[in-house]
Amino acid sequence: MTRTRHKRHANLTTLWSLCLAPALALASGCGDDGRTTAGVTDASTTAGSAASSDAASTDSTAGTGDNTNGTGSTGSGGATGTTTAATTNGSAATDATTTTTDPDTDSTTDGWTPTPGALCEPIPNCLAALPGDPDIPDALNHRGRDMFYVEGEDQWVLAKFAEAGLLDFDLEDEEVELYVLRGCEGDFEYLGTATTTDDGDHPTIEGIEDTGGRLYFKIPEDQKLGPGRHRIHMILTSDNSRADQYIDVVPPGAPMFVSDVDGTLTTAEFEEFIDLLIGDIPDSNDFANEALTILREKGYRPMYITARPEFLYKRTREFVETRGFPNGIIHTSLSKDGALGDEAITYKTNEFAMLEAKGLKPAFVFGNTESDAEAYHNADIQPLEHRIFFQFDDPFGGRTINSYSELLEEFEALPDHCEPP
Repeated sequence: MTRTRHKRHANLTTLWSLCLAPALALASGCGDDGRTTAGVTDASTTAGSAASSDAASTDSTAGTGDNTNGTGSTGSGGATGTTTAATTNGSAATDATTTTTDPDTDSTTDGWTPTPGALCEPIPNCLAALPGDPDIPDALNHRGRDMFYVEGEDQWVLAKFAEAGLLDFDLEDEEVELYVLRGCEGDFEYLGTATTTDDGDHPTIEGIEDTGGRLYFKIPEDQKLGPGRHRIHMILTSDNSRADQYIDVVPPGAPMFVSDVDGTLTTAEFEEFIDLLIGDIPDSNDFANEALTILREKGYRPMYITARPEFLYKRTREFVETRGFPNGIIHTSLSKDGALGDEAITYKTNEFAMLEAKGLKPAFVFGNTESDAEAYHNADIQPLEHRIFFQFDDPFGGRTINSYSELLEEFEALPDHCEPP
């Protein structure tokens, strides 16, 4: 199939473009030339490493999802966005998961039950032998859009396929095969086939406007995902390059927290700029991973919302895993330039509004800038002391910490969503 590049108009008014423009000559280092950026194992052959990491920690997932090569069957193609599966797994009742406790079957003494939707088991590693040809090229720009879906609502496979590193050229009219690892265990199951879009081909779904190179696939009713975490694996048939999407299916009101990334978890607001160019992964603030891990162990589901450019999704996931943070749903901005100032406020405010529309509201949020503070204010995160800012004074009354060590004892004393008091 002929590959069509969508012409992009860079917004040079953003700091991302200003900082990275001198480095466009290095774009091939972030693109599809077969080189691997340090810390990004999208198409490497590190299956052994992944297996040892899995053994070391059950909270560790595969970085970009393409580091466990294997073989599998490829189903037949079909109509875009409507192909039925070659293998059907019946109803959601068969989607057993290890991540959500059913209060109807897990009651304890005195009538106590875990909070519905609480993350009461270790986060599954989502590793399995990958379908198709094990010779997988680098494709650092391909990215799925991780999602929370509430039980009963439509479920979409969402992704963007692009190439050329920082230039991030869209790949349009490309065939993509879709597979699902239900409950993040067992074997991949063929889900269907879809085609990437040209600009405006598809209506906006889950806040994602069709800017070209997008993939929208509505999961058929008889293949919908049950409660828990699932991994969607996508194969671009023209060159066998891959992308992954992680989906958490939860009930309304599931306990969760949201954290910003740059300057909140990393040691500096713009550290990613430099590390992107030199092929490194940013360092993290001391004790930050320990504090968030305690929340996860108390049953809170992790989500990371960052205003980084969209093509940095895989690097953001790599940061979360490499620095020992609990793996969760990751959202970047939907722009190739990222978002700063008012744009970041709008982007993050909209993210919280979409969560609220699903009946989901974070119990804790973490940030470090005015845009974080205003977005958390707009979302009315309460109580105020659960708006936690790293070395930043919130004008709306949130809490300032100078070290995440201040939170460890306090978080350990929180009520547990998974264990009786």
